[in-house]
Amino acid sequence: MLEHYPLRHVDKTRVETIASVNPGSDYVQVAGKLLSLQLAGEGRAKRLVAHLQDATGVLELVWFQGITWVDKYLKVGDTYLVYGKPGFFMSKPQMSHPEIEKFNTKEANAKSFLEPVYPSTEKLKAKGLHGRAIAKFTQELFKRITEKELPEILPENILQQYRLMNRYEAYKQIHFPASIAHYQQALRRLKFEELFLAQLKIQKSRIDRIRLSRGQVFSKLGNLFNDFYAHHLPFSLTGAQKRVLKEIRKDTASGHQMNRLLQGDVGSGKTMVALLSMLMAADNGFQSVLMAPTEILARQHFNTISDLLKQLPVTVKLLTGSTVAKERKQILSGCADGSVHILIGTHAVIEDKVQFQSLGFSVVDEQHKFGVAQRASLWKKSTIPPHTLVMTATPIPRTMAMTIYGDLDYSVIDELPPGRKPVKTLHRNESQRMQVMEFIREQIKLGRQAYVIYPLIEESSALDYENLMKGFEEVKAFFPPPEYYISMVHGKQNAELKETNMQRFVSGDTQILVGTTVIEVGVNVPNASVMVIESAEKFGLSQLHQLRGRVGRGADQSFCILLTGNKCTSVAKQRLKIMVDTNDGFVIAEKDLEIRGPGEMEGTRQSGVLLFKLANLVEDKIMLEAAKNVVAHLFATDPVLEKEEHQALKKHQDAQKTKIRWGKIA
Repeated sequence: MLEHYPLRHVDKTRVETIASVNPGSDYVQVAGKLLSLQLAGEGRAKRLVAHLQDATGVLELVWFQGITWVDKYLKVGDTYLVYGKPGFFMSKPQMSHPEIEKFNTKEANAKSFLEPVYPSTEKLKAKGLHGRAIAKFTQELFKRITEKELPEILPENILQQYRLMNRYEAYKQIHFPASIAHYQQALRRLKFEELFLAQLKIQKSRIDRIRLSRGQVFSKLGNLFNDFYAHHLPFSLTGAQKRVLKEIRKDTASGHQMNRLLQGDVGSGKTMVALLSMLMAADNGFQSVLMAPTEILARQHFNTISDLLKQLPVTVKLLTGSTVAKERKQILSGCADGSVHILIGTHAVIEDKVQFQSLGFSVVDEQHKFGVAQRASLWKKSTIPPHTLVMTATPIPRTMAMTIYGDLDYSVIDELPPGRKPVKTLHRNESQRMQVMEFIREQIKLGRQAYVIYPLIEESSALDYENLMKGFEEVKAFFPPPEYYISMVHGKQNAELKETNMQRFVSGDTQILVGTTVIEVGVNVPNASVMVIESAEKFGLSQLHQLRGRVGRGADQSFCILLTGNKCTSVAKQRLKIMVDTNDGFVIAEKDLEIRGPGEMEGTRQSGVLLFKLANLVEDKIMLEAAKNVVAHLFATDPVLEKEEHQALKKHQDAQKTKIRWGKIA
């Protein structure tokens, strides 16, 4: 009940005069004698009208609902306290459906605190637990509990350092504050506590994992890594890639299992970091596995990595749902006897039949596409769990990462490889469609290729399909065959046809690929220089950014054209402007968090998500950073919370422990 916080408070600490009420007044409270009470109108127009008088004037009160009850409750001649939002009719003040209660002049029942307004539900209201009833129960609760039931859990030095209200007082003042200032202090204290306890849980989990886990030791950088780095690297590594490799090298030599999240924008070179890490494993006698969410992406990784390693004695195999039985048998045998050094595949790699001789390194690409339990099953492939690198091209705001992924080691590739030109993003509306199509035609004349993408709204797949087919016919009308060749991919196609159409575009047999967001992840066509996103106002920021990442993968200047209807909502315009203004996925992720709020983004991780009742990851970034630093310092000085001043905190923490610790899984 204490954590069922009020939605807002209303100020009933002051009684205004009726004469002071004006058209600019917000909610006000007045007191006066009831002069008259009468029914007016008939049928739907029936209403109860009353007049309240104080020493300065008269206020009209009107009720359209609950008339019978109000009529019985009120008595002409009695004095009442009235609260509500005033309006004016014919220059005279009136109030519709005000809150009204008898005014006891001896006790002066204007409140000594701001009155809380609590959220309720239809089911609660049916049981009599509407907002006002909850307020009465909460008020009664505070008459019965003392600081003994709500002991302080934060150490005294933290309370003093951040000038925080004590815990009992904070709970009291957040429900029944004596003033706005008291409420703000209580809110600040309880927000800090939420963030502090979250960081305590996260950082303890990370410390325990590092302290208790065992990992294979990669003691050297051998011939495979050095030969590839010196002679076969297709481009110079960025400073960010080198930094991440050093972090991985340190982790894998420590004797503890690595559990690292690698965040990098589209095209930043995460795959190269994964490949060099897998060569480290091979140099130390260990096998590696790379798991991707789709067959298209798995095949792309296989083709890229096989091509890069073709001159090295490293065996790379691909295992997916469509791998034929004879080849599957050979691959399983090679994994079991150690002759397959790197296995790349879809979730087929986590099947029980896939056994390794010495699995030492696992890479999970686009980790948010896999469930926690799926990723955990890779750990069972070896007596000592393999080092794990989870990669995502969906940039996560730093505040989200600190909260959701704080128990993992965390790396960011924040540079693009040299020679990459930023994609130019343009916003065009329906009236400019002809110019957009002409632009595509010019790019095709230069030997380039283009994507035309339509939105996918799962609740309306029939309508999506209809729009896609209509769009496909429109594109064909602009680019008639046989002069132009067009492929189409969408979710209703079978896997074989989808793969064939995609491969035709990848190989350059078709110049335009029309599709849905099936191509959001994993299609790498360096020759594609134009991405047209139809109905771009229907997409979220992160999805627009992911789609844009399909172009700009070659040396040529690439373009992303956001095509919208002639009318857009203000939020859609805001999103489109951000896309036009920046290519930085981390800036976009922060803006996305600001626009959508943390509530919609908490599903980034399937388990162990920390839901805050008061704290807000957008508004409270500075407080989150402070809480993180305080906890880090606390664990640095008292790793297992043995000190006397930390006993209340330890007792509280022990009471919060859960049975299943999915948080250990990357």
